[in-house]
Amino acid sequence: MEFCGFEFVWDLDLGIWGFERAAKARMRILISPDKFKGSLSAQEVAENIAAGLRDVLPDSIIESVPVADGGEGTSEVISRACGAKWITCEAHDPIGRPIEARYSWLEKSGTAVMEMSEAAGLWRLSAQERDPLRASTTGVGEMLRDAFAHNPTEVVIGLGGSATNDGGFGMARALGYRFFDHDDNELKESVGDLIRLHHCSSPRDLALPRVTGAADVRNPLLGARGATRTFGPQKGVVSDQIDLFEAALAQLADVVRRDLGVDSRDVPGAGAAGGLGFGLMSFCGATIRPGFELVAEMLNLEAIIRKADFVITGEGSLDDQTLEGKAPAGIAKIARKVGKRVFAIVGRASEQTRTREIFDGVLTLVQSSVTRENAMENTAILLRERARELGKRLQS
Repeated sequence: MEFCGFEFVWDLDLGIWGFERAAKARMRILISPDKFKGSLSAQEVAENIAAGLRDVLPDSIIESVPVADGGEGTSEVISRACGAKWITCEAHDPIGRPIEARYSWLEKSGTAVMEMSEAAGLWRLSAQERDPLRASTTGVGEMLRDAFAHNPTEVVIGLGGSATNDGGFGMARALGYRFFDHDDNELKESVGDLIRLHHCSSPRDLALPRVTGAADVRNPLLGARGATRTFGPQKGVVSDQIDLFEAALAQLADVVRRDLGVDSRDVPGAGAAGGLGFGLMSFCGATIRPGFELVAEMLNLEAIIRKADFVITGEGSLDDQTLEGKAPAGIAKIARKVGKRVFAIVGRASEQTRTREIFDGVLTLVQSSVTRENAMENTAILLRERARELGKRLQS
């Protein structure tokens, strides 16, 4: 029983009842950031924020649950949280070099979790090697084929960080699909060859589990918001290639609709990872889901947030894309739902009120005295500094 800050307790030594000062409730803080792309992983971000907070709030209970939204780092986040093991397989990188790729395996549920960027990611190539006409998702198909051999109940694949713009053409070929021109010559190389695509055939022995693509964008395959025009330039697509890619992917979509009876070109997320979202739906019967939603579900994140007094999230850049399914916005939405205050520590942030107002406070690494370049070089140090600033705010 508590009365005016004291508890009525039994003293074992004296054998009598008495009053003693009630223990002060310890503050519970949940740190749940995404990666700072190009600087630190989500796990490293969480560790540095926690270190800064402990300098100011040593008695607080701090829990770290890094998150992702379908982009790079998704498999790592799920593997850490769910105690998965890693499986290694042989595959090929975007320009056909042999590599060892890995994905995680959740034994209890029989779920394979992978990222397309593991085989076909931009990080696999130097700036001089970027060639979207040549770059292929073949390695992604090889990873899927290896996972299918383990008889999973589901394969989850993160769609982000791609070097490719082939609509899943290479992936499909690795799974046994074949593509032909009007003269029955098989198409095997450049995505540009798809302009000559006339018909395709399905493999006879492909047994598919449930496949789920985790995307952090909702773009369609084609058009002004499509894979090529929105994301192509960062992969090396130049202006005079845009029409070529559009025509090639449109031809692929038309033939898939006629020969396979599937038309997913306009489904949100079809344009993710250079059109791999479209490819997964067309050739694997996949469902595309918002990446953060799927990760939050697998981590049981709402239940974890309910236990916290405060929630801290973050990512490299807080901007108009944040509200389009990025992890910090997802964290904020859940926190608001369960009545928790939520703060963001980010690399930089736009001045858009709509983006900032979903948080109770936003702290940035980039400030008047800290340039973007300095922030990239000193991310860990600056995260601890901002965490200390936030810790002092939470004390008041």
